[in-house]
Amino acid sequence: MSQTTFGYLTEENAPLFTDLYELRMLQAYLNQDHNPTATFSLFVRDLPPNRGYMIAAGLEQAIHYIETLSFGERTLEYLAEEGFDESFLSSLSEFEFTGEVRALPEGTPVFANEPLLEVTAPIAEAQLLETALINQIGYQSLIATKASRMRDVIDRNGEGQQLIDFGSRRAHGTDAGMKAARAAYIGGFDGTSNVAAGEAFGIPISGTMAHSWVQSFEYERDSFETFVDEYGDESVLLIDTYDTVRGAEIAADVADEKGAAIRGVRLDSGDLAALSQDVDEVLPDVDQFISSGIDEYKIDDFFERDGVGAGFGPGTALVTSTDAPKVEGVYKLVATERDGEMRPTMKLSAGKVTYPGEKSVRRTESDGQYTGDVVGLRDEDLPGEEQLVTVIDDGERVIDLPDLEAIQERGREQRLKLPEKHRDIEDPEPYDVRISDELQAETEALRQELESRRPA
Repeated sequence: MSQTTFGYLTEENAPLFTDLYELRMLQAYLNQDHNPTATFSLFVRDLPPNRGYMIAAGLEQAIHYIETLSFGERTLEYLAEEGFDESFLSSLSEFEFTGEVRALPEGTPVFANEPLLEVTAPIAEAQLLETALINQIGYQSLIATKASRMRDVIDRNGEGQQLIDFGSRRAHGTDAGMKAARAAYIGGFDGTSNVAAGEAFGIPISGTMAHSWVQSFEYERDSFETFVDEYGDESVLLIDTYDTVRGAEIAADVADEKGAAIRGVRLDSGDLAALSQDVDEVLPDVDQFISSGIDEYKIDDFFERDGVGAGFGPGTALVTSTDAPKVEGVYKLVATERDGEMRPTMKLSAGKVTYPGEKSVRRTESDGQYTGDVVGLRDEDLPGEEQLVTVIDDGERVIDLPDLEAIQERGREQRLKLPEKHRDIEDPEPYDVRISDELQAETEALRQELESRRPA
């Protein structure tokens, strides 16, 4: 099997990034001439622990997946080997998405039971998208939310400190490392250490030095001097390999001897808040960059203890969202065509009830602050601004994709419109999301209808 440098998924075999049951249903839909128009809704039933909101992310990759989805010779040969029949494979060779996609723009705060995305298309087309859409939107939204929480702590307590993604080496695969860098930027980060993500997404890249650089020299001073000879005023020296305060003193001596206004020093171990104060006494005019297990809770504690730092480098806690490492995204059928008209549908499984029908999400605000959302039926007359935007219509993209800086700014503006009590990093107050009267009535009426069909 051919492969890219770090993995097996390429644009050629991307259509196979799906679960087998999707393809089995797809074959049955087409072969049995059962391909009504359907609407699927992607949402979360519950926010992750200690999350008062989520930040929508990953839409650009989802759109790219839909726009480029086609079955080439390689994928069709593989599916033939797996037992799919010739007539089905022939239809796949001409596959293209012809439907509609409505979605929350990236950077938008989102809450439980609100669609991040809705797909309306012939059911065979819409069904196939499930795995990829949950994957792309769920993970990036998880990481953008984690990043947003860190930025929020700085906005409330700091002085504009930088946040740089250091997490690629701890991400669960290369694709996750790339997407985490992008999502973190949407959530308010300033850059990434991942050079490939910088090239792919236009994110500023940043880096210092490793302990191995220092250890490779006989003396710590020699390592600093050599680095400053190479990078001059742009040098950021890692000073905690042996003794942090002594490292700061050596860095000060080297900078003075070389006549270099070094850009900064990095602290990567120990009691970071206390050590940063000691280092500030030695290097009062040099920026300190803080790494080692950083997350929103440690940043908050750092400020509480009067730590001194110009920036932070979160890694593992960012790319794995360590305190809340999953988001339970679901993609559920909410409407289907019968007798020429769209009719709502829902499942009644215990604990997994879904609201039926195509949705509208309306958001109200007062004095520049969000006051609540109403989730209703798509054509329902509701107060507030509609959050779902049509991004694909009749199979064609109908919006221009914003650049990453614009998405980041949207996320910042909308996050700050969310009252602080909903953004607390521990025990946030739930945001007011109301289910409209019409949607409640539709849900109850459909529930009764479905229950009446059950055998006695």
